[in-house]
Amino acid sequence: MEYAKGRIGRVFTVRVDHGDDLILELIKLAELEKIESAVFMLLGALKEGKLVTGPKENRRPPEPVWTGFNDAREILGIGDIFQEDGRPKIHLHAGTAREDDVKLGCLRGESEVFMVVEVFIFELEGISARRTMDAEQGFAPISFMQIPGKE
Repeated sequence: MEYAKGRIGRVFTVRVDHGDDLILELIKLAELEKIESAVFMLLGALKEGKLVTGPKENRRPPEPVWTGFNDAREILGIGDIFQEDGRPKIHLHAGTAREDDVKLGCLRGESEVFMVVEVFIFELEGISARRTMDAEQGFAPISFMQIPGKE
């Protein structure tokens, strides 16, 4: 286990509108506001999306199991924003539902908003972290960097 200690910085309340791509809008906001480390939670609805719902087998690197939807669903999610290769990377796990059909996974790819999604972003200060690709694991985990003058 590795960890870093920081504090909450700026807080953003965001409305993502009907027809917008949720993930692309979060990336654009992170670039515009220079958000390098943050956590967020969201609620609303998506018209369509793609989710990774686990690995096909318990091995690394994993081969993802994909599922998706295009039938307008409620969404509730939590995620983070860290830099990967100099750009904001959104990591969002969400549950979606329509009637009694519930899906849970890592939202990736297109994510078109239906009506509205409300996002609450909490910037993390005092934490220097980046996502760095690890070929053995098959993904880019958070790597912590030393902040000059900090323990």
